[in-house]
Amino acid sequence: MTDPQAAIDAETAQARDDRVGEYTAGDVQEGIPFIGAGPGDPGLLTVTGRELVEGADLVVHAGSLVNSDLLDEFAADAECVTSIGKDLEELVPLMRDAYEAGDSVVRLHSGDPAIYGAALEQMDALEHEDVPTYIVPGVTSAFAASATLRTQLTLNGVANHVAFTRPQGKTLDPEEDHIGEFVEMGDVTTCVYLGTHAVAETMDRLLAAGHDPETPVTVVYHASWPDEDVIEGTIETIGERVAAAGYRASALVVIGDAARKAGYERSYLYDGWANRGDGDADDEPQGDDRPQEADD
Repeated sequence: MTDPQAAIDAETAQARDDRVGEYTAGDVQEGIPFIGAGPGDPGLLTVTGRELVEGADLVVHAGSLVNSDLLDEFAADAECVTSIGKDLEELVPLMRDAYEAGDSVVRLHSGDPAIYGAALEQMDALEHEDVPTYIVPGVTSAFAASATLRTQLTLNGVANHVAFTRPQGKTLDPEEDHIGEFVEMGDVTTCVYLGTHAVAETMDRLLAAGHDPETPVTVVYHASWPDEDVIEGTIETIGERVAAAGYRASALVVIGDAARKAGYERSYLYDGWANRGDGDADDEPQGDDRPQEADD
């Protein structure tokens, strides 16, 4: 196969993909689907994702990050191969050869492939080998954590913004770590992925930078799995509590008041304002500025 980086460079140098605008996210297309398996519970796999997995001959999955119950229930008749420990030079020919042999191939990522999934580099490498690919979205762990906590990530008067981020480490330089900036904004719910092992260090950096030690922090381990666990604390206390629980991976860290649904205000949507018929039309919100239920 072509060198993966050369394939990526060649694919990204091309003009806008003709398939953009031709298909929607729910369409089943020709090629290998990159499916978001969701956060853990098999019931949170989308209908389209489930149907594609059920019809697959080969399922390449993200190892222990995908609940084995999901594979047992929906991929019992397929060959299931873990991607853990395999690089692009092994994964791409594996999927390409099966697809070219006429097999139905599915690439199953945890959560949603668009969030820290490293899906695109696999897709571009496959496309360069003339194997079409597409994405089937899934439920990311931040949304499962929000449901577990019985709250919203955006709350009127508390958090108008959401940040999906990760902490500095072996693959992220300190200057690329923006967690402190998000927390400093105040009205941001900061969702930290890939940082379970570094909760204490992350909180120490926030304290050293002068952030309020009483800022709420909630850690949801294995959101939606049978062994799900919720640990609550603050910037000052959460590091010790996570360490005491022994978790080093597979947890989402939520920083901000929204996780506690504290102090939020009634929205505009259900106070009659959205449906009022009086007043100057020029003063009323138009288009995307109008309140919508999904944004409430």
